Amino acid sequence: MATRWGICCAGKISNDFTVALKTLPAEDHQVVAVAARKLEDAQDFAKKHSISRAYGSYEELARDPDIDVVYVGAIHPCHRNICLLLTNAKKNVLCEKPLAMNSKEVKEILTSAKRNDVFLMEAVWTRFFPASVEIRRLLAQAEVGEVKMVRSEFGTPVKHLPRSRQKEMGGGAMLDIGIYCLQFVCMVYGGEKPERIQATGVCMATGADETVVVTMMFSKNRMAVFTCSSAVELPNDAIIVGTKGSIRIPANMWCPTSLVVNGKESQHPVPEPSLPLNFLNSTGMRYEAEEVRQCLLKGLKESAVMSHADSLLLAEVEDEVRKQVGVVYSQDSQ
Repeated sequence: MATRWGICCAGKISNDFTVALKTLPAEDHQVVAVAARKLEDAQDFAKKHSISRAYGSYEELARDPDIDVVYVGAIHPCHRNICLLLTNAKKNVLCEKPLAMNSKEVKEILTSAKRNDVFLMEAVWTRFFPASVEIRRLLAQAEVGEVKMVRSEFGTPVKHLPRSRQKEMGGGAMLDIGIYCLQFVCMVYGGEKPERIQATGVCMATGADETVVVTMMFSKNRMAVFTCSSAVELPNDAIIVGTKGSIRIPANMWCPTSLVVNGKESQHPVPEPSLPLNFLNSTGMRYEAEEVRQCLLKGLKESAVMSHADSLLLAEVEDEVRKQVGVVYSQDSQ
């Protein structure tokens, strides 16, 4: 039986997620409803993607009994309230990254999911790409020996966009794109909490971070460094260096389709889309969607690949980075 999806928010990322679902078998995944704050937006989205039900409020989506799981594609300051609405309505949830604005909000969301006995996962899509699965396999087999250093960067000139610049829209490089670099480091080091974090950054006039450089020390003198920027285009690659070699992830590390292991390159392509996409390699969201389906079929409430503990770790490190750089959101004082 197909996993029945509801789409919450009819924006650009929701478009791409819905297109990605179309690359999976229709007998496994079906989008049955979409909700937006304006009914007209939901209806336009439904028409474009052949979705049978359109709602002009998120509350109506939460009340729909014929939905197995909801994908939340709203901007991140909205995540907490939407996730609480859905989990309290006993809906399973796949919520876009970052899961929330800070660790306090993340804890509220995770607590609500547990209390309501529903599945919840932060949509860190990168972790489910075939290239990422291969990285974890190589690390498990100690293909590069003991990992000593991880470097990652993501920079793209988007600071002209209101959602990247304005704090009330969740603006700031760390939460928007730095999370990709951070999640990569955390994945390589198996979800271990860093012993030390040093962050330096430049903020825009709005108070949101524009460019941030973070150095982390883990146990056994293992290190990581990442750079994120909403001002400039960086090489956008990543590398894992161990005592016996290296794994390099060429651009673009947040949606990887190739790996270079000890100098040897391998390709891990994603499917072609049936409709135009807003973002690079977005059909790769199919892999996180299939992970959700498999978890639901097994009766799991979280994914082992992107667990609740993983989401909390990301939020706690993000909080510390923002504290050192001097970025404060209104949600931090609530």
